[in-house]
Amino acid sequence: MGKTELVKEYKSGELTVVWKPRKCIHSEICVKTLPQVYRPNEKPWIQAEKASKEELMRQIDKCPSAALTYYSENKSEEKQETMNEGTKVEVMANGPLLVHGQLEITAADGQKEVKERTTAFCRCGASANKPYCDGKHNKVGFEG
Repeated sequence: MGKTELVKEYKSGELTVVWKPRKCIHSEICVKTLPQVYRPNEKPWIQAEKASKEELMRQIDKCPSAALTYYSENKSEEKQETMNEGTKVEVMANGPLLVHGQLEITAADGQKEVKERTTAFCRCGASANKPYCDGKHNKVGFEG
């Protein structure tokens, strides 16, 4: 039996911010973009009411691991990348390889997994969640 994924939700008006801690690679884009919202030393650490819906959506769309997502009462506002929008690859300085778009990933054992948004692949070799990044590049001093 697999582990149950921890999911936390933070509501602000009609927008709900969703955080999946196991996906987080600690890129700190959230904290650097909206420090009034993302306060790692406070509880709750996400204070979504301190930014507008548009500010939250713009910032969350930049989350490299898709640990942060959102949904709204107005489903047309949900951000979901598809293959129709194209697949894009981005190499993060001293960090993971980000692949944006819908992917089907086949593991060495043949198991298939579909990823819908941004997927962060490990480049440093230290991740405990290979082939995915878990943020260990920060601890091992990876340069690349």
